[in-house]
Amino acid sequence: MAALAFTSAACSTTEDPTPAQTPATPLTEHLILGNPSGATADINQPTNYLLSKSQYALSYHRDRGIPTWVSWHLDATWRGSAARQDDFRADNTLPAGWYQVSATSYTGSGFDRGHQCPSADRTNTVANNSATFLMSNMVPQAPRNNQQTWANLEDYTRTFLSAGNEVYVICGGYGKGGTGSNGFQTTLDQGRVTVPARLWKVVVVLPNGENDATRLTSSTRVIAIDTPNDNSTNTNWGQYRVSVDAIEAATGLDLLSAVPIAVQQVLETGVDSGPTQ
Repeated sequence: MAALAFTSAACSTTEDPTPAQTPATPLTEHLILGNPSGATADINQPTNYLLSKSQYALSYHRDRGIPTWVSWHLDATWRGSAARQDDFRADNTLPAGWYQVSATSYTGSGFDRGHQCPSADRTNTVANNSATFLMSNMVPQAPRNNQQTWANLEDYTRTFLSAGNEVYVICGGYGKGGTGSNGFQTTLDQGRVTVPARLWKVVVVLPNGENDATRLTSSTRVIAIDTPNDNSTNTNWGQYRVSVDAIEAATGLDLLSAVPIAVQQVLETGVDSGPTQ
């Protein structure tokens, strides 16, 4: 079930966000299943700042220089033939005066610029693909974790589309300190970017349809994983499956909050045991 406030485990800072009881911004396509932290586009909430883009939504943590969570909807209409743009760049939509993490902020660190909303989930237009390369959509991610463990889950997630499904994905990181190809580090870019200790993801699979939040049932497939941000991560993401409740307990987030409470109670306690490829 949903946690109502951030725990100290969620972020290594003394100024963690506290979710609002009612989000001030209407739910977009990417927040149909809920706003996990009650993030708002309020400059006075720098550790829980909502960036609601056409391609995804996220809660940005200014003091960590990374998103706390990123949420997006994926169906067949988001997929096409647009090439990967590779135009990593600062997000200039952040409030004036905030530090903008740049394309070179991770250079030489031994960590990948790890997409949260993947490039391959946004290939219907060049503009939509390009949007995934904003640094506000990145976290420092151990290369093996990014290029193999998470990539394998991302590839598997996209297979649902050809079977007449749509998916909702929420992911993020918590804690501080990971091990990349150059060893353990807690921050990058002179302390302005936090390296998360753990990386998690929740995938909700639905048949194509409308009114998605109310269509979830106790048998809806929900895949949740929680992985160490470590370069020795096993490439089989299936071994990192946990319950949504476990991720909520670790992060203080309230996931799937727009889903009817009785269905939440069932879905969030289970651990997926379905196929992994």
